Amino acid sequence: MRVLVTGHRGYVGSVMVPMLLEAGHDVVGLDAGWYAGNLFGSAPPEVPSVPVDLRDVEPRHLEGFDAVIHLAALCNDPLGNMNPDLTYDINHRASVRLAEAAKAAGVPRWLFASSCSLYGLAEGDTMLTEEAGFNPITPYGESKVMTEHSVRPLADAHFSPTYLRNATAYGVSPRLRGDIVVNNLVGYAVTTGDVLIQSDGSPWRPLVHVEDMSRAFLAALHAPRELVHNQSFNVGRNEDNLRVREIADIVADVVPGCRITYAEGGGPDPRSYRVDCSKIARTLPEFRPQWNVRKGVEQLYEAFRRQGTTAEEFTGGRYFRIKSIQQHQARGRLDADLRWVGGAVPATA
Repeated sequence: MRVLVTGHRGYVGSVMVPMLLEAGHDVVGLDAGWYAGNLFGSAPPEVPSVPVDLRDVEPRHLEGFDAVIHLAALCNDPLGNMNPDLTYDINHRASVRLAEAAKAAGVPRWLFASSCSLYGLAEGDTMLTEEAGFNPITPYGESKVMTEHSVRPLADAHFSPTYLRNATAYGVSPRLRGDIVVNNLVGYAVTTGDVLIQSDGSPWRPLVHVEDMSRAFLAALHAPRELVHNQSFNVGRNEDNLRVREIADIVADVVPGCRITYAEGGGPDPRSYRVDCSKIARTLPEFRPQWNVRKGVEQLYEAFRRQGTTAEEFTGGRYFRIKSIQQHQARGRLDADLRWVGGAVPATA
């Protein structure tokens, strides 16, 4: 297939694009370039790209594609909270316009990177299926709910959207993120000796390795249309619903000489939920996860050691999305609406 991947230079896209290429697909990217220069190790292979901001996509940009994989977003809660209306503009309104443009251009498949964050605050330890109610507590989570609701009515015999509700990602990527829980705990452990827990350690987190998340998108892309048409899937493994303190215990066991510490003032985190991933395992047999959290922690530990990452490097702007954005703005490169000053989307940043 000829596939357009939005956010192809991001944390997930940098892993997914090589897997799509290996599967024989013709891949084109579309990315704002905010994190293009934030490399961790070797750069991923470059693919042709559409040099346009997601908010400016028109049907003409999407003609000739067999599928759109939509990853691009303001991608975590601190970044989303910085300017909630901008979050809704990019994560919701631009996503819906992308879907409408894809439909107008005759693109038959549209795969959306939704999130388990839309479940938000869950009561007790219930395993949430795709039929569970939404209870998002952040603009990021709300934007995912809004996009799913807005795109569903677009589905018809010629336009088939699928919503992949990803668990919290972890694992090594050429554009690593340090602001997601497993990567964060390992990064602090390796560079400071502390497995630093920002909450009281009680919240549940569903987790999925970034490679396995990519495998889920490939499985949905390859699946017969009738299996995925206008369907939502929780993406992850049931075994990888863990409390934050359980993740910390794994990190402490893998990283020599570190100790578990708690941030001052850290209390219960209201973002706590467990998700049931049985539907994707049952519906898409091609999706076969190959990672668990312990293997992912070991992978991250070895990667940080191999890179010689220091505490200053880890906590600087490169691996934390909100810090990267703020650094671009401080240098006068991005304006308040997160558009490049001068208007053009750069090839690198």
